[in-house]
Amino acid sequence: MPVTDSLKPGVRRRELLGWAAYDFANSGYTTVVLTAVFNAYFVGVVAGGASWATFAWTLAVAVSSLIVAVVSPPLGAWADRRGARKTLLAVSTVGCVLATAALASAGPDTILLAMLLVIVSNVCYCIGESLIASFLPDLARPEFIGRVSGWGWGVGYFGGMFTLGLSLAWLLSAASRGTTAALAVPQTMLITAVVFGLASLPTFFLLRVRPARRGDPAAGTAEPGIWQQLRRSIGSLHAFPDFRRLLLCMTCYQAGIAVVIALAAVYAEQQMGFSQTDTMMLVFTVNIASAVGAFGFGSLQDRMGHRLALALTLVGWVAMTLIAGLGESRVQFWVAAVLAGLCIGASQSCGRAMVGLLAPEPRLAEFYGLWSLAVRVAAVIGPITYGAVTWASGGNHRLAILGTGVFFAAALAVLRTVDVERGARLRSV
Repeated sequence: MPVTDSLKPGVRRRELLGWAAYDFANSGYTTVVLTAVFNAYFVGVVAGGASWATFAWTLAVAVSSLIVAVVSPPLGAWADRRGARKTLLAVSTVGCVLATAALASAGPDTILLAMLLVIVSNVCYCIGESLIASFLPDLARPEFIGRVSGWGWGVGYFGGMFTLGLSLAWLLSAASRGTTAALAVPQTMLITAVVFGLASLPTFFLLRVRPARRGDPAAGTAEPGIWQQLRRSIGSLHAFPDFRRLLLCMTCYQAGIAVVIALAAVYAEQQMGFSQTDTMMLVFTVNIASAVGAFGFGSLQDRMGHRLALALTLVGWVAMTLIAGLGESRVQFWVAAVLAGLCIGASQSCGRAMVGLLAPEPRLAEFYGLWSLAVRVAAVIGPITYGAVTWASGGNHRLAILGTGVFFAAALAVLRTVDVERGARLRSV
């Protein structure tokens, strides 16, 4: 099927390119800064390998997630009222790029500066992620929204691999420049920032802002405060019961995904004895599988139905936790890693598409802000639960990863109560 057949009337192919370019651009931040490179540098070099180093890292990420959970819905509502989604997206992008570049100055004994920059960069990244997602319903026909969402996520994983590849090439060439890989890590923050900034430019040149939709709150009315707007946004969910249940479902499974993203490398090293090189290969493998899952599952969910498609990915997540938690060999862990990659790509793409189907058109940025709230609350709950289980069990990572399966099973139970067709009708009322 031609690409244009999946787009709404009046939407040109170059707009889809501009929209997907942002997924490509921002994925390098999560891959390099939060998952594969800077987190280990922070613990080992910035914090000097202190006993509290890992806690300091998780604290910075948790604080940023809580900030995003509070400010995303109000900012989204403000952007909807003012027609300023693209402007706010530009501000958040510049903020993330500058804060990421500033991380190049992080080194021994700069713990507070590094934590502050991680918090600022991650807050800006998350706000940008929810804003770019809010353009999805503007671009895709409802019957093809899963496919278009999958294209974006798939392109994003390749962007993550591209930035990680450049960073690893820089680290591996450190010896030839007469330095060590540890000393070369800060420069990878500059690489990540430059790729993010340059790759996002097509978004701002090609992506159009549609006129305000009927039903938008009138401009010029008194602006509510952040807490007042947050209460309004959450309170309004009573009129959208299926969207509310979807958010609860997403909070459950995103808590499990947050564990995989934040702690897969820790599990690989602590439980399976992986070296740093093995771990990097693991990250590449998971990203490739994630791209396949996003691209391949996008069209499938449009055909089979979004709820069934998401249910299948949640079953896959439960299977992954069982394989990883009960498996004894490296082969079994690699199988679990590939399955996790497929499920990440599919479930992330499917969730974003379902939000687009259930969110009322005059309030897209606000409702995608609520999606971001659910994801960020989950990003706190999941890793903290994993850490608590390992602490209470004397460092039993197998028990912790098996416990993570409970999040996915709970999401399945909640998903059964979501009626996508009814929710899609209510969004137009």
